[in-house]
Amino acid sequence: MSSSPFKVIVVGGGPVGLTAAHALHHAGIDFVVLEARDSVVLDQGASLVLAPHSLRVMHQFGLLESLSKIGCEMARNSSFTQDGNCFADGRAVVRILKTNHGSSPVIFHRAQLIETLYDGLPSEAKASYLLNKKTKSIDFSETQDGVEVACTDGSIYQGSIVLGADGVHSKTRTLMRNMAMAQNPQEDWKDAADPFPAQYRCMWSSFPRPEGVEEGHATEAQAKDMSVMFLAGKERGWIFLYERFPREKFPAAAEKTKDARVRYTENDMEMFATQFADFPVTDTLKVKDVYATRLTQGMANLEEGILTRWSWKRIVLAGDSCHKFTPNAGRGLNNGIQDVVALCNGLHEMLKSSHGNLPDEATLGKVFAEYQKARADPLQADYKQSRQISRLQAWENKIYYFMSRYVMSREWILSLVLKFGMNGAGAFRKALVLNYISNHEPFSALVPWDHPLAK
Repeated sequence: MSSSPFKVIVVGGGPVGLTAAHALHHAGIDFVVLEARDSVVLDQGASLVLAPHSLRVMHQFGLLESLSKIGCEMARNSSFTQDGNCFADGRAVVRILKTNHGSSPVIFHRAQLIETLYDGLPSEAKASYLLNKKTKSIDFSETQDGVEVACTDGSIYQGSIVLGADGVHSKTRTLMRNMAMAQNPQEDWKDAADPFPAQYRCMWSSFPRPEGVEEGHATEAQAKDMSVMFLAGKERGWIFLYERFPREKFPAAAEKTKDARVRYTENDMEMFATQFADFPVTDTLKVKDVYATRLTQGMANLEEGILTRWSWKRIVLAGDSCHKFTPNAGRGLNNGIQDVVALCNGLHEMLKSSHGNLPDEATLGKVFAEYQKARADPLQADYKQSRQISRLQAWENKIYYFMSRYVMSREWILSLVLKFGMNGAGAFRKALVLNYISNHEPFSALVPWDHPLAK
């Protein structure tokens, strides 16, 4: 698969880790993916949404056709108050996205998306995806031009760099920070041990798509410090129940484990869902109607933030391990995919110009720095928008309430934002693609892409 001894150890086999596996395979870069869980696909999560620019990357991997069979384009948006008053309903927003970019956002069940990403890997790449590999330590002492990852099962993996794609509670990030501070206690390591604070929490649930509900229908119900999101896919529907803290309303739920993760019990979730029971999800259904048919559920605090330091020595981070958004705007995975694209473009170019020589830490440091720099502006814009949408929908203050109910609910205003706002057509068109994969353009639309696919 690779003509170079350069090897990437990817920690984390979720959607960002699988995206990295595809990108590295196409770049001809050797890799191994270390996944802590015992299965590639666990039906534990909710939905994921891919924007048009992410679908272009999936097309480069040859996955667009298989993804179209399981995904569902957004077709309609509706907004309700807690008592069921529908104050916004229309198709203009998704229609503009499709006109501008060739597709509206596509909704997937998380487990199905992961399964499709894994199934689409060539057999030799699948052999490099390893289960039950929980990272224990990272060490540089054995070799000057590499890094070593030890797992809790006693196995050890050697490579050139470590890519931490292991989520918001990243073990890679923790080890990186601890080693950096141990080496130089005086270094100004600005990122705290637990860098992403949470002001909101969310419970999600999936269920069979209700009879009579249109595929691609997306809704939200808004109230003071609370909101509900509903998505209807091809086979399933999903609800997301958001609440702004205080946490003391459910004291049993606030036990923090040693990895700073809050664990919510089944009883916590049922109690939490009760307070949303009469919120509308459509004009005929309420939360209690769909929650009664649930297939899966989960709950977590919603961390927010962008890490200051994304790399150190031969370790680099991507996705939720270095930035975390609230999920209201669906920007988390899309930014993780852009991380992988930017990083792998840099690695591919570095190796192409190295003439078979392994890069030293200084060279890698420049690649990692350019990667973080390339991601800084688009990431900040999406992070800001995600924060604003979360707070608009939960009416965090009077200004957010007014903007949500009487300004952003107007389709003509949203249309202008999509066309001219910083997160509108200009932002989408600038999204990166992998420079080394040739393919035809799947989405030729009104707004041209700044980075056309190589032919």
